[in-house]
Amino acid sequence: MKQEQQAYDALFRPLKDLRISVTDQCNFRCSYCMPAEIFGPDYQFMKEDELLSFDEIVRLAGQFARLGVEKIRITGGEPLLRKGLPDLIRSLKTIDGIKDVALTTNGVYLVRQAEALREAGLDRVNVSLDAIEDSVFRKMNGRNVPVKPVLKGIRRAQEAGLEVKVNMVVKKGANESQIVPMARYFKGSNVILRFIEFMDVGNTNGWKFDSVVSKKEIVDRIAEAFPVEPAGENYYGEVADRFVYSDGGGEIGVISSVSDSFCSSCTRARLSADGKLFTCLFAVKGEDIRARIRSGIDDRELYDMLADVWKNRHDRYSDERTEETVKERKNGRKIEMSYIGG
Repeated sequence: MKQEQQAYDALFRPLKDLRISVTDQCNFRCSYCMPAEIFGPDYQFMKEDELLSFDEIVRLAGQFARLGVEKIRITGGEPLLRKGLPDLIRSLKTIDGIKDVALTTNGVYLVRQAEALREAGLDRVNVSLDAIEDSVFRKMNGRNVPVKPVLKGIRRAQEAGLEVKVNMVVKKGANESQIVPMARYFKGSNVILRFIEFMDVGNTNGWKFDSVVSKKEIVDRIAEAFPVEPAGENYYGEVADRFVYSDGGGEIGVISSVSDSFCSSCTRARLSADGKLFTCLFAVKGEDIRARIRSGIDDRELYDMLADVWKNRHDRYSDERTEETVKERKNGRKIEMSYIGG
């Protein structure tokens, strides 16, 4: 199916990117996403029949492509816990209009799966790694996992021919000491390192303004060790501010949703593992697409419904974030990072 018409929201932002969570489960318990004290041994994750099937995901992705989506990112939880993921990627790559399929993972299972993922057509992988020193990383991931398995996964992904980026969430008092060591380790490695400001997604991660290490602080720390220069954006809606090393040693990026909002150019929709459609990372509720699909609606009805959701989208939470709005949101039910897939 070809794109029918580019969909725009109420603030005239095009729909270009779709993030699809395939599971709410994860083998890590990172404090900013799935803190162990909340997601303990008795926590009830989704049952298999609650998850969107691969056929349902592919059907939805096809309709999103008709609305203008060109890029799809597979997320979780930890997406590599979902069995048969290469089959899904292979199917997504056949959809007319989809130019890029990527994956976000903690990297532990890449050693075993990188080659199959690449053979299925996966283009890129983003690996979450919040420290390069074992002692810090073990605390950050909440499961006492050392750095070595993640680094092995990154190498295997590169060997398989995948483009690799590494994402580091920076939280004051937890891992800001790792900013320069992480930059040093990945500089010149053909891996793009991206630093992410600690964000107030969900209600369980204990977020507060003074836990944020700002983009300026991050860049200043790196510049003291390795001179960097600003670089232009690669495409409309790119979330990371890019910087290149002055000596040609590659680039870094900073995703600064707190100190610098990028709401005005946000082109992303998010689909949870159980089929809820969200138009903002900081959303309170989503549209139940799974229920409509399983009720038997046809593709035209599905297309119209998705188009209507996007047409009425007016989210701009990061633009409106203040101390007061954060307090108000804490009394509500913001969607958790592990549920919506980041």
